[in-house]
Amino acid sequence: MTHFPSKRLPRSGAEPGRALAAGAPTAALGLGAPTPAAAAPAPAPGAVPAGNDGRVTLRIAPGTYREKARISADKPKISLQGTGQNRSDTVIVYDTPAAYGGSTGGATVPIASSDVSARNLTFVDDFDEAAAEPNGERAPAVRTAGDRTVFEDTAFQGDRDTLMTDGPEPDVVSRVRIRDSYPEGDVDFLRGRATTVVGDSLSGAFGRGSATDDGHVAVMSTRKGDPYGFLTTRSRIVGDAPAGSFHRGRPRHPGGEPDAVGRVLIGETEPPAAVKAAPRTDAGGFPRRDARFAECRTYGPGAAATPDRPRRGDAEAATHEVAGHLEGRDGRTPHLS
Repeated sequence: MTHFPSKRLPRSGAEPGRALAAGAPTAALGLGAPTPAAAAPAPAPGAVPAGNDGRVTLRIAPGTYREKARISADKPKISLQGTGQNRSDTVIVYDTPAAYGGSTGGATVPIASSDVSARNLTFVDDFDEAAAEPNGERAPAVRTAGDRTVFEDTAFQGDRDTLMTDGPEPDVVSRVRIRDSYPEGDVDFLRGRATTVVGDSLSGAFGRGSATDDGHVAVMSTRKGDPYGFLTTRSRIVGDAPAGSFHRGRPRHPGGEPDAVGRVLIGETEPPAAVKAAPRTDAGGFPRRDARFAECRTYGPGAAATPDRPRRGDAEAATHEVAGHLEGRDGRTPHLS
């Protein structure tokens, strides 16, 4: 990925994920590397017994690990914990693209199980998307398919479909909580159908060289029966795209599924001037205005009210507080373990 250096932006408290330098040293994670303070190597996902009923924490020493880190559906309650001073010290990176058309096989970290958490880490897919044009290969850094997934103090770096939050089946609602983190990309870099909250975070929306259609932040396929969908709160979106060139998002209907009606609420967030006055686009023959996109308490240069940017009042915003948004039918709000 040739433009990583331009994506490194300052952040209060913690910097975004580190851009990987050419020839940067790598270490073999082996999905079980010891940490300096550990008496023995931490258990690897592959060594965790299927159906484990207790939490297993994998402590990952600082370094750049060029490999995939898969967590299969039969191994829940795994915590990935970087042990460096900040999240840029411990990087998991790979460069396999997902097949064009929606396959997520190319994710650097595919997470299929539930109750997984990650902290103090950077996840990267550094596949050179430009080399794949005009096919437009996707290169997700992380794809989740389980329930009650939590990321805290993490960075997600890529271009298209950087962070994908889905579920095991289209009609199963999964929940993902992202806090104090940094996702970045240029096209649909936040994507999925899971009930997802990005809070207290910085997102990097980066351009592709167009003055009028430079990219999209989010593409969501929330099911019609899910009243919540995607929420960003107490956050900022920054980037290098020209003013009025970037789209906030678009609906996604996989396979033409009419019940996949996206739901996005941007609340208490500062968007950049790059966001268009008409920030959504149609997708796959489905009109953008049929999707459930709205804003509440947005502010700053990209928050101008227009007829194509519906706004919600405080009363509706109160029904989308983080805990209630993620509580679900089981009353188990995802939290970091």
